[in-house]
Amino acid sequence: MKIYDEEHFKKMNTFEKGMENTMFAQYFTGASFINPLTMPGEDAVLMFNVTFEPGCINDWHIHHALEGGGQILLCIAGEGWYQQEGQKAQSLKPGDVVKIPAGVKHWHGAKKDSWFSHIAIEVPGKETQNQWLEPVDAHIYEQLR
Repeated sequence: MKIYDEEHFKKMNTFEKGMENTMFAQYFTGASFINPLTMPGEDAVLMFNVTFEPGCINDWHIHHALEGGGQILLCIAGEGWYQQEGQKAQSLKPGDVVKIPAGVKHWHGAKKDSWFSHIAIEVPGKETQNQWLEPVDAHIYEQLR
């Protein structure tokens, strides 16, 4: 369900949008928000509720790992997009699960006309790291329907 109204979205976003994502703002078009559900250094699995305002997406990126690693997205509110390099963008809605293996170049974020939240689960692995790459081509994003 597309949700453009922020007040309505707040009622649907079970885990709350959290604080503005200033640490990684340079890798996002538009505003994103992050609510840690587990704590780095305390929990074996890292989980964050990531919220995107309408039209906000992140840059292409890769989750690297020597062993294991990757990311799982659990879509919980609004509508968004996920695209893996070389494939068509896939529409996301609440209840969708995206499994992103380590080493796969991809991006994700909100549709132009909807807030979007997903739980980002960092899959444990050996020597994991995230590599941020170029922004998504704005013309290509604008063509998504």
